[in-house]
Amino acid sequence: MLESNLSQSLEWIGMHRRWMAVPALVLAACSSDSTGPGVEPEAPTTLTSTSLDGAVALVWSDNPFQSDPDIFEAYAVYSSSYNLDTDVCGSFRLEGTTVAPEFVVGALTNGVPRCFYVTAVSLDGLESEPSPARHDTPRPDARNVAIFARQQQDAGSGFRFWEDLNGDDAVQRSELGRVLPGSSPAVDFTVERDGGTGVLFLTPAVAGVEVALYGNAPVEDLTSITVAPEAGYDPAGIEALPGWGYVFEIDDGGAFFSYGAVRVTHVGQNLLILDWAYQTDPGNPELKVAGR
Repeated sequence: MLESNLSQSLEWIGMHRRWMAVPALVLAACSSDSTGPGVEPEAPTTLTSTSLDGAVALVWSDNPFQSDPDIFEAYAVYSSSYNLDTDVCGSFRLEGTTVAPEFVVGALTNGVPRCFYVTAVSLDGLESEPSPARHDTPRPDARNVAIFARQQQDAGSGFRFWEDLNGDDAVQRSELGRVLPGSSPAVDFTVERDGGTGVLFLTPAVAGVEVALYGNAPVEDLTSITVAPEAGYDPAGIEALPGWGYVFEIDDGGAFFSYGAVRVTHVGQNLLILDWAYQTDPGNPELKVAGR
């Protein structure tokens, strides 16, 4: 869907391909004995992305180097704004160059979508066609948060992904990932312990919050939780299992749902430990990998 919907953006990219004006590349081209003068490198065939806190990690196929290492010089990484509603990229600019098929674009604002593509550059300064374009949205996260079972103690048994404490409709760090009493009406979910089995559950605490199990197997890391599921949400609790991922869909009365992700790392008798992420862009289901 992304490739077809971004066809206009990719046509713009193809029309505006240019010789690289990067001094390091120019010097290399002047001093190298290229075995393929005037040969344009292949374009990277794939591009994937991982949402990070204030950054996006990009990984792409290394086929330009593998197909002709004698003419390969570097990869060029471009980014632009991205309109999630219209599925359109803005004007691209160079983020940087690298010889490895990976790059972290940093100093980004959480909750603001970005669009990316990558090209390969030859020793002669020729630039390839662009890779497939990808969009992604950075989001805040945190690791190793302990939450008690409410039956053990009320304090620290509830969790709120974001609470707008100052009422400005903007997300501040101090408003994210709040561990609260389970009895508080402000929490999104609580940890509940079954009296008979002792099993701990992640349980939505208020109307408008529902939870879905992410996938049908444990996830390797919090960043393995990708786009929020479209269905499968339940207002009742789901058993907390070590290594498994969960997605919360939050309806706070606004125009769009919000989404939070949780990966449970430890489950004990009285508490559990989890990692969490929250997408601060309302209506944006991206929690890691770019896609719709």
